[in-house]
Amino acid sequence: MDIIYTIWLRNMIRYMRSKSRIIGSISMPLFFLLFLGFGLNSVVNIPGFGENYIQFLIPGMVAMSVLFTSVFSGIQIIWDKQFGFLKETLVAPVTRLEIMLGQTFGGATTAVIQGIMIMVISLFVGLKVQSVLGFLIALGFMVLIGISFTAFGIAIASRMEDMTGFQLIMNFVIFPIFGLSGALFPISSLPSWLSPITMFDPLTYGVEGIRYGLTGVSQISPVVSLAVIGGFACAMTVIGTFLFKKISI
Repeated sequence: MDIIYTIWLRNMIRYMRSKSRIIGSISMPLFFLLFLGFGLNSVVNIPGFGENYIQFLIPGMVAMSVLFTSVFSGIQIIWDKQFGFLKETLVAPVTRLEIMLGQTFGGATTAVIQGIMIMVISLFVGLKVQSVLGFLIALGFMVLIGISFTAFGIAIASRMEDMTGFQLIMNFVIFPIFGLSGALFPISSLPSWLSPITMFDPLTYGVEGIRYGLTGVSQISPVVSLAVIGGFACAMTVIGTFLFKKISI
């Protein structure tokens, strides 16, 4: 546990010292929230939300902030490879599982912090949290999204040596995952041939879980959402650990 905590703490210290990273990670969700939200607020009519498109959009932007922050935290693995820190860590008398879990929890924690920042900002533009329990439910789904996609990013980074290539691959993979998650539009409004595809997107269940917690409205049962995103988090942690153990020194 000491190793996991130490690596987690290292991630947190690096995160707190990187002001540009903090600002950059919330800029895109904030842009979507303000410009897309206010621009379409009086035009879009969504069942359960009426013409309050901003209220519908906020959970998606929270999930977006968590998603992008967690996935790109995997780039630290490549960074540590290039500067030799990872080699020193791997030859230490600790298990690779502990190292991987420390990296995963560190990346997930920073991702959740980013999501909370967007949530706090959203309070000034229309977010009305239903209850303390609802906030805790949303927070739980944010944690699961953070763990899932941090482990996913580490799994990909474990097989790569180039940071630019990692970023290109992540952009290619993550934008479809985000676009099909129902963060920007209700999944019930999709064509019949496209709707089933969204059901294979794990982020869909994370978004709907956060939306249920913050607004009390969801198109998927929160129990189903919890089971799917929780299972995905476990699966990605196992896969990420397996690939991380394959790193050669």
